[in-house]
Amino acid sequence: MSEVKLLATVRTEFGKGAARRIRRADQVPAVLYGHGEKPVHITLPGHATMLALKHSNALYAVELDGKKTLAIAKDVQRDPIKGFIEHIDLLEVRKGEKVTVEVNVHVVGESAPGTIHVVETQAVQLEAEATNLPEWVEVSIEGLEDGASVRGGDLVLPEGASYEGDPEDLIIAISTPRASAEDDALEAAIAEEASAQSAASAAADES
Repeated sequence: MSEVKLLATVRTEFGKGAARRIRRADQVPAVLYGHGEKPVHITLPGHATMLALKHSNALYAVELDGKKTLAIAKDVQRDPIKGFIEHIDLLEVRKGEKVTVEVNVHVVGESAPGTIHVVETQAVQLEAEATNLPEWVEVSIEGLEDGASVRGGDLVLPEGASYEGDPEDLIIAISTPRASAEDDALEAAIAEEASAQSAASAAADES
C-alpha cells in the first residue's frame, strides 16, 4: 500500500499523567527508533493514526520538524478494556531493506463438498521489503480434498517476500467431519427409544 502520512511533534513530557493528557488531546504517544539512532519520543495525531492502523503492516511517512522518515509499527499497545491506543513503537526503515513481520493468513475458495478446513496457523512470519509489506497472505483452498493440507512451503508469497518458518509448518488442514463413537451411541439409543415408544403405541391401539 502507499505511504500513510503522519505529522509528528516531539514529546517532552513523560509518565502516566503526561500520557493521559496527550491522549485527551486526541494524540498518541510514540517512539521512533532504528538504524542505530537515538530513539525519538513523539506524539502522533490520534484519529489519523487509528485509521492507519486498520491496515496491517502499513508504511508510515512520519514528518517531524520538516523531515520525513519512513517507518513501520513494531508494537502497538492498547487499553485491554476500552481498546484505545496507549503507545506505538515505530521502526525506521529505508527503501530496499528487508524486515521480518507477522502477516495474517487470508483463506479464499471452497474445499471439496462435504469437507471442512481448519486454519492451524492464523499468522505467519515473513521477510519482505520494508517499503512493500503485504497486509495478508492469500491461501486458496479451492477444490482441496479430504486429507489435503497447505504448509509453509506451499504459500504463494508476494514478490521479494520469503517465509521465515519451517516449510513443513501446517497452515491449513482439510478434513471430512466424522461422528465420534459417543455420537453414534447416542443416535442408536435415541433410535431404540423411538422404536420402543412406537411399538408401545401400536400395542395400545390394538388393545
